[in-house]
Amino acid sequence: MKTKEYSNGEMTILWKPEKCIHSGICVKTLPEVYHPKERPWIKPNNATSEELIDQVSKCPSGALSIKNNN
Repeated sequence: MKTKEYSNGEMTILWKPEKCIHSGICVKTLPEVYHPKERPWIKPNNATSEELIDQVSKCPSGALSIKNNN
């Protein structure tokens, strides 16, 4: 399964497009980070790592996950 990575330096958001059910929770929770019409569509520098971890934990499909960079 294909995985795309978006890093803010200290952590990386992993996105699996095939798993995504497009519930929109990511966009509604952190609209400053998730921009579906732009490329790259995830801009992790627009929120704190804590905010990103909290938001990713709410992803209903499991398409989003977190990897620590250290």
